Amino acid sequence: MDVDLLISHPEMLLLALAPLFFVCIMLEWFLGIRRRKLPASADYRLPEVLCNFSLAGLHQGADLLTGLLLAKLYLWLFGWKLFEFEMNILSFIALMVAQDFCYYWFHRASHRVRWMWAAHVVHHSSERMNFTTAFRQSLMYPLAGMWLFWLPLVVLGFDPNWVVFVVLLNLGLQFFVHTQAVGTLGPLEWLFNTPSHHRVHHGRNPQYIDKNYAGILIIWDKLFGSYEPEGETVEYGITKPVHSFNPLKVTFGEWRDMLSEASARGLSVGQRLRLLFAPPAGKDND
Repeated sequence: MDVDLLISHPEMLLLALAPLFFVCIMLEWFLGIRRRKLPASADYRLPEVLCNFSLAGLHQGADLLTGLLLAKLYLWLFGWKLFEFEMNILSFIALMVAQDFCYYWFHRASHRVRWMWAAHVVHHSSERMNFTTAFRQSLMYPLAGMWLFWLPLVVLGFDPNWVVFVVLLNLGLQFFVHTQAVGTLGPLEWLFNTPSHHRVHHGRNPQYIDKNYAGILIIWDKLFGSYEPEGETVEYGITKPVHSFNPLKVTFGEWRDMLSEASARGLSVGQRLRLLFAPPAGKDND
C-alpha cells in the first residue's frame, strides 16, 4: 500500500493489517478450539466475538474523527508549533517513542481517574484473553479525554496525520500481545511489551491490578514503578463483572453507575468531584 495514501488516510492502516489479524485469529482459534492447547479463558465464544468487533467499529469511527478534527482545530486556532519536523527515519522513530511515552501516561490515567476508567473499563471487562480482546474498545475515549495526550505531539511540531498514523500503528501492534498462545520471549521481555507482560495487565489478581501499562515499550513501567512479571495464573476481567455481550451495555455501564453516584442527593461538590475523578473503587490505595 502506498505510504502517502496511508498518511493522508491513516484510518486505512488497520484495514491494511486486517488480513494479518485474521490469520492470527484463525491460528489461535485452531490451537484453542480444535487442538485444545490453550486454556478455557482463551476460548472463542461467538456472542463475545461479535460484541468485540462491534465495539471496535464504534471506537475507530469516534477516535479517528475526534483525533483529526482536534489536531487540525489546534493548528487553525494557534497556527504555531515549537518545531517543524520533516518526516524521515529518525524523526519517525522519535515520534514512535514520544507517542509511546504519551500512551503510557494516557493508559495509566485511564486506570487511575474514574472518568477515564469509565471508557477504558470496556477493554478490561472480558473474562477471556484472545486476539479479539484487542478489538474490545470504547467509543467514549474522546469524551474521556484521550486526545489530550496526543496534542503535545502536535504542539512539538509533528504533522497531525503522522500523529494519528502512529497512534493507530501503536494500537495495531498491541493486537499481537492479546494472546495466551505465546509464552515468554526471552531478551525481548526486557525492552518490549509482550503477551506475557500484557496478560498481567488484564488480570484481576490483586498483585496484577494496575500494572504493565506499556504500549510498545515495557521500559516505561520499569522506570515508573508499575511493572509486574507474570507469575501465578492470571484471572481475567474486572472486579465488578459486566455479564453482558450487548455493546451498548458494555460501553455505557460504568458511565451510568458513575453519573448516578455523582448526582445523588446530599453530596458536597467535593464528594461529587471525587466520584468523577478519584481512582475507581478498589484502586484508591496505591
